[in-house]
Amino acid sequence: MYHQLTYLYLQYTLENKKIERLTKCPLCKSGLFLNHTEITDFAVSKESFILCKCTKCQLVFTNPRPTETAIQPYYDFPEYYSHNNEGKSLTSVIYGQVRNLAISKKYKLVESLNTEKSILDIGCGTGDFLKYVQDKGWTVKGLEPNKKARTQASEKLGVKVLKSLEKLDEKQKFGVITLFHVLEHIHELKKGLKSIITSLLSNGYIIIAVPNHESKDAEKYGKYWAGWDVPRHLYHFNDSSIEYLAEKYDLEIIDKKPMVFDSYYVSLLSEKYQNPEASVISNYSKSVIAGFKSNRAASKSGNYSSNLYILRKK
Repeated sequence: MYHQLTYLYLQYTLENKKIERLTKCPLCKSGLFLNHTEITDFAVSKESFILCKCTKCQLVFTNPRPTETAIQPYYDFPEYYSHNNEGKSLTSVIYGQVRNLAISKKYKLVESLNTEKSILDIGCGTGDFLKYVQDKGWTVKGLEPNKKARTQASEKLGVKVLKSLEKLDEKQKFGVITLFHVLEHIHELKKGLKSIITSLLSNGYIIIAVPNHESKDAEKYGKYWAGWDVPRHLYHFNDSSIEYLAEKYDLEIIDKKPMVFDSYYVSLLSEKYQNPEASVISNYSKSVIAGFKSNRAASKSGNYSSNLYILRKK
């Protein structure tokens, strides 16, 4: 009876264009993919979503998925931190502190690249990173779909922050384009990547940071792993699928770096999803241990909770 109701609901949403079913892999366009697993949206809707795995490029992707116009409500919750600087919970306070540390590390990374000091941050949130970079003398541009965050970022920077990739000026080129946990959210992957590459200077760099479903914390938490974050995360990458992406779009991966803070934060959310009745102290202590173990394992395997890739045009 349950599966029948699920099927009927899916058919209803498909007919009303709230859900779209992909018939080809969004990265390599192969029609050969298999059901990989089923994951619950613990953060918002409590709905379940199927993940498929492409047999050619190894990309895991959410399918079926909400359409681009129907997905916004899945982002509208108080603790979606990249859109919110006002969280009062302990988790949001810790996230804010880690974010501040990460901002300086991100700047050191982009500053080390030998290119023009102009940057486009796609998914810039409330603009904290761009403000830091702007204060260092860089020319900055941001893109943020969320209206509230976009307004805050525009006011903070004194520069108009764009709503979508379609609003980019093809004549404006950037030395660095950053996508920190953004690539997995772009509905039109091919169109989006082409637009991004078009906006890059010939000697410029693209920085992509994505969750890694082959990490030790993903293995530990399984269906409760917060890095799945369905349906907001449309794609779930590993090294193989990022390498395929680079080759397909004539990009070269020049470096790969770990994002060591992510294992602790993702483990904390995963603990809350797995043990919603557990005490705060229990969840925090377990997440610290899980994050440490994940990073220790990754120091040998390279499979950190999130990996950062630096790419340039061939």
